Amino acid sequence: MRYATLRAQAALDWLDRVDPGTHRRIKGLRLVTAYGIAAALGALQDVTQGIPGGTLVGALAGGFALWASVSEARTTRGESSRDLVILCLAAAFGALLFAWFGPLFRHLGRGGAELILVSGAFFAGYLKRFGSTGAGMGSQLYIGQVLAYGLNLTPGDTGAILLALMIGMLAALVPRVLSGPAEHPVVLPALRSEPAYGREAVSPALAMGLQAACASLVVVLLNRAFSLRESAWAITACVYVVATSAVGTTERVRRRIYGTLVGVPLGIVCLPLAEHWPVVIWALAALAMIAYAMSLPERYDIACGAFGFVLIVTLAVNGIHSIPLLAARAWETLLGGALGWAASRLIFPLRLLRN
Repeated sequence: MRYATLRAQAALDWLDRVDPGTHRRIKGLRLVTAYGIAAALGALQDVTQGIPGGTLVGALAGGFALWASVSEARTTRGESSRDLVILCLAAAFGALLFAWFGPLFRHLGRGGAELILVSGAFFAGYLKRFGSTGAGMGSQLYIGQVLAYGLNLTPGDTGAILLALMIGMLAALVPRVLSGPAEHPVVLPALRSEPAYGREAVSPALAMGLQAACASLVVVLLNRAFSLRESAWAITACVYVVATSAVGTTERVRRRIYGTLVGVPLGIVCLPLAEHWPVVIWALAALAMIAYAMSLPERYDIACGAFGFVLIVTLAVNGIHSIPLLAARAWETLLGGALGWAASRLIFPLRLLRN
C-alpha cells in the first residue's frame, strides 16, 4: 500500500513538472469532454430522426469538436469561442467538398477519391501563413475531408454534415466557456523560415503546402499502382510531418516514428480488453488524449504515441480487430512520414531564419 502511494505521488510530481499550471491537463479534459458531448448528442435518435445518414452524425460531430479543440489556441473565452466556430466551419466545409465531389473522382478508378485529400493537404500547409487560426483552418479542412472519406459520404449526406456542424460547435464551445481563464495555451512563434535556395522562389507557406501536396500525390500514385490498403493514413502522415524547415520536418518524422512504434504495439496488446471491458478501453483512450494534449507541441513523439494508442484501441472497440489491417495502417503511416521528409528536402526546402 505504501509503495502504491509513493508511486502515485511520484506520478503527480512528474505531472507538476511537465504541466506546472495544470493548463494542458485542463485542455486535455476539454478535448475529451467536447468529443463525448458531440458523440452523445449525435447518437440520439430524437436529434437525428429524419436526417439521411443520421447514423453518421455522432462520428462527424465528434471529429469536428475534438480537432477544433485541439487546434484552438487562444487565451480569452471570446477569442477561443470565435476560433472554435471558425474551425468547426472549416471542418464541415472540407466534409462537404468531399461529399459533393468524391463520387465524381471515384469514377477515375482506384485512388481517384484520394485526389481530393491532396487539395486538403495543400491548404493544411499553405494556410499557416495566417497564424495559428489559419493553421487550424487548414488542418480542419483536411480533417473534414478525411472524415468524409472514411465514412464514404455522398451529396445525400449534406443534411447530416450540417447537423454535425451544429452539434460539433455546441460541444466544442461549452467546455471552453466553462474552463475560462484556467487555460493558458502554448503560443507558437511566428513563421520564420525562408527557401534554402533562392529567397524569392516561393513563400514558406506555399512551400509547405506544395511539399505536403506533392508527397500526398505520390501516395495516390502508389495506391493506384500497388493497391495500398490504408492510403488515407499515409496521406495524413504526409500532411502532419511537414514543418517550417527541412530540419524541423526531419525531427518530426523521427519523433513520429518513435511514437508510432511505441503507441501502436501498446494498443495492439490492449486489444483483448476491447471485447470484454470496453469501458476500460474508453477510459484508457481518454487518458491517452489528455497525455496527447499535454505533450504538444514540445514532445511530438509522446503525442504521436498517445494518439496511435487511441486510434488502435478505439478501432478495436468499434469492431475492427484485424491485425493485418492495423499493421497496414501503422506501416503506411510510416511510409507517409518518409515521403513527407523527402518532399521537404526536394521541393523548395526551407531553412529557419536566425535572429
